[in-house]
Amino acid sequence: MASVPSLASSVNQRVADALASALPEAGGADPLLRRSDRADFQANGILALAKKAKANPRELAATVVGGIPTGDLIQEIEVSGPGFLNITITDRAIIETLAARAGDDRLGVPFAANPGTTVIDYAQPNVAKEMHVGHLRSAVIGAAMVEILEFTGEKVVRRHHIGDWGTQFGMLIQYLLEHPHELDHKSDVEVSGEEAMSNLNRLYKASRGLFDSDEEFKTRARARVVDLQAGEPQTLELWQRFVDESKIYFYSVFNKLDMDIQDPDVVGESGYNDMLVETCELLEESGVAVRSNGALCVFFDDVKGPDGNPTPLIVRKSDGGFGYAATDLSAIRDRVGKLGATELIYVVDARQSLHFKMVFETARRAGWLNDGVKAVQLAFGTVLGKDGKPFKTREGETVRLVDLLDEAVERATAVVREKAEKVGLAEAEIVENGQYVGIGAVKYADLSTSASRDYKFDLDQMVSLNGDTSVYLQYAYARIKSILRRAGDRKPVAHPELELAPAERALGLHLDHFGELIAEAAADHAPHKVAAYLYQLSSLFTTFYDQCPVVKPEPELVVGENRLFLCELTARTLTKGMSLLGIRTPEKL
Repeated sequence: MASVPSLASSVNQRVADALASALPEAGGADPLLRRSDRADFQANGILALAKKAKANPRELAATVVGGIPTGDLIQEIEVSGPGFLNITITDRAIIETLAARAGDDRLGVPFAANPGTTVIDYAQPNVAKEMHVGHLRSAVIGAAMVEILEFTGEKVVRRHHIGDWGTQFGMLIQYLLEHPHELDHKSDVEVSGEEAMSNLNRLYKASRGLFDSDEEFKTRARARVVDLQAGEPQTLELWQRFVDESKIYFYSVFNKLDMDIQDPDVVGESGYNDMLVETCELLEESGVAVRSNGALCVFFDDVKGPDGNPTPLIVRKSDGGFGYAATDLSAIRDRVGKLGATELIYVVDARQSLHFKMVFETARRAGWLNDGVKAVQLAFGTVLGKDGKPFKTREGETVRLVDLLDEAVERATAVVREKAEKVGLAEAEIVENGQYVGIGAVKYADLSTSASRDYKFDLDQMVSLNGDTSVYLQYAYARIKSILRRAGDRKPVAHPELELAPAERALGLHLDHFGELIAEAAADHAPHKVAAYLYQLSSLFTTFYDQCPVVKPEPELVVGENRLFLCELTARTLTKGMSLLGIRTPEKL
């Protein structure tokens, strides 16, 4: 398993070496290489360096060109405009580099130079509550970031910070105590997520109704909260039943999303209870938090309310109860101290940005975050309906996540069925592919938008075969697999001696960029960059296939073998990239 230096990095090195010898004081300067319409690459760094050295940029550029060998890697290099370098790569270098990538099971993608430990907090549903469309983005974006970071060699610890604590449990537990059979299952057979959720819904509505109408029940429910917080055994046992019932439901939804959520990774708010008092003591003793009107608060110069007065982060309320801040700060202590995190990523709705800004700053002041540990909120925007307003049902209710996923699969199955006869799919395959296409469509629509932006949830568009959709990418992959099957005896073989057509060059250069793209997506926490790369790869493949015959009309043997080689490497890159986004690529569609 050897990482393969990209063509861009090899060219960059050649230009940097020539720059250093032409202008020794610029040693180590960045040539600012980028892809270009005029040639394969353009280096733009000479202008700024010439200005600094008070030299003529065109003359400096000419001297640099004179010091760059051509023939093996670089075919042609010319000075353009005020001192840009236009660089064209040899066809041989393109195919040889791609052959090296094809020979490696990681496609030549290097591991990160200094991998650390990232704890990523995502997929955070609430116990005893239905998951709705708002829970989708955290789960999908978080799962993609886990895959991307792990692929770069990072150690990733998943954390699902479920809402499993708080005053509402007093009401639920008290009701269950008085109606002990409300969460019983109909049979000993495995319980479906739907049954678990309908049990919880029914109990929640009944207990809420009683809480609002019966003062005596309300008093008992409030006393029950105190028992829960004190860890009274019977109360804790009943609380655990709510958590277990909710997990049956959560896991059924994550299963639909084709997402692997493991029990040890689910550490809810309750997981940090034992640390809350100590967290508060540490903050107060160090002077990071101060008492204000009986509450323990942290103040910030730049956070003020509408009235102009400072808005604090309340760590402990005046009645002694703990807020979210105490739990979040305890979680940071745990993740840094016990799990050895060098980075914390929180995939949380953008509306909570101020809360996290204050929590991170508090943790920095307390010394729990430092130069060796950074914390970031991967903030995401809202899911909107076709009308551009927050996504709701006709009745104005929040949309159930399960209904949304079922409808996506139903639509996708219809799309798959239309073409099934042509490619010879059996009924079982139609059903399976319908799931892959439907769930892939939902994930891709989310991941192809920058996380911080809102996006419109439009199922018609998502399962469309045209445009920037996962179905378009899945079809590109299935089409390549079909080409490779139709090629019969002819095998994919790289032929560096051949001259390449423009569409072959464009596809080849894009395939070579995969490793750099992964590094960028990991560093920027930007799965949408992977989606954009894959869409462009599929588009370049479509152009290549239209312009360069692969099977029919049958090209000359070596040309055909080289084109099959490009097909195969495209398929491998597509399926790897899609798997990083959590999307499956069926072999036949």
